[in-house]
Order: sequence, then C-alpha cells, then structure tokens
Amino acid sequence: MRSFFSLFALLMSSPLYAADYHIADDVQLFMHSGPSYEYRIVSRVRSGDPVTLLERGKDYTKIKLADGKEGYVLTRYLAEGQSKLTALQTELPDLKQQVASLSEDLAKRNDQIAQLETELASYRDEATDSTTELVIKDKRIRELEFQVANMDQSNLMRWLTHGGLIALAGLVVGLILPHLPRRKKRQDEWF
Repeated sequence: MRSFFSLFALLMSSPLYAADYHIADDVQLFMHSGPSYEYRIVSRVRSGDPVTLLERGKDYTKIKLADGKEGYVLTRYLAEGQSKLTALQTELPDLKQQVASLSEDLAKRNDQIAQLETELASYRDEATDSTTELVIKDKRIRELEFQVANMDQSNLMRWLTHGGLIALAGLVVGLILPHLPRRKKRQDEWF
C-alpha cells in the first residue's frame, strides 16, 4: 500500500501532472514556504503569472514559478489554462503590426481624399469660371439680339421713310409736271 502512495506522489509531482495553470487574472498574492499563511513569504505572485502545479491540496497548492521558485498559494486563486493577459501579450505584436498597417492605409486614404478634394475644388473653380463666362456671354448675346432688333426696326423705319420720300417726290413731280409750260417744237426739227 505504501508503494501505491509513493507512486501516486511521484505521478503528482511529475511533469505529466503539470498542466498549464496561472494565477487568477484579478489578484496579487504572496507565495508562502508552507501550506498556510503562517509560513514565511517566499515571493510575490502577480496576476496572470504562469505556474506549474507540484502538489494540489484542499486549501493550498504547491506551485513552481517560471523563475524556479517553489511555494504554496491558496488553491482558489489558481486557474487552469493560459491567462488572458498572457494570451493578449502573445497577440499584441500581431495586433500592433495590424494597427501599423491600418495606419499606413489610413494615411494613404487621407492623402487620396486630400488630392480628390483639391481636384474637386479645381473643377468647382473651373465650373464657376465657366458658369460666369457663360452668364457673361449669354448677357452679351441678349444685348446683341436687342441691338439687332433695334437695327431692324431702324432700318425698316429708314426704308419706309426713304420709300415715302420717293413716293412723295414722285407725286409732287407728277402733279407739277403737267402744269409746267411745254416748249414748242420747232418746225425745222426732224422729228
């Protein structure tokens, strides 16, 4: 029976029993030299520190830290698996690289936006210039159309006036001519 307990103790202290454990993520505690708070403090254990279980007890468990120190901590503060903090620290370089990549991409996009805004402002200026030019030309066309309409009216009035004067002169000549004395024809003329 005694050999069974020594085999069990050997298995419990062997690396086969040493699974991934860590100190709970929300505490900091002291590691004691024995399985009670009455024993002297060997070290301070921070939350998230990975530990190896050596002996599991009801209230206290013997652990080994990464630096090789051994001692006892309260069993209720042990958590199985990798700590969230360690997992996040493992992911941190990848996340930093992704952030740097996204920052570069954002800077490129901001440059593109600034360039497009400059081009848009240029097009707006050109459009404003074109619109202003179009308004000026449209105004000039209306002025010219008004001048042409006035010239047409003036020409019409001039033609009517000239035609009326010619008709009046013809009437006067037609009325005066019959009353003018006629010259007598000479007889010696051939016709």
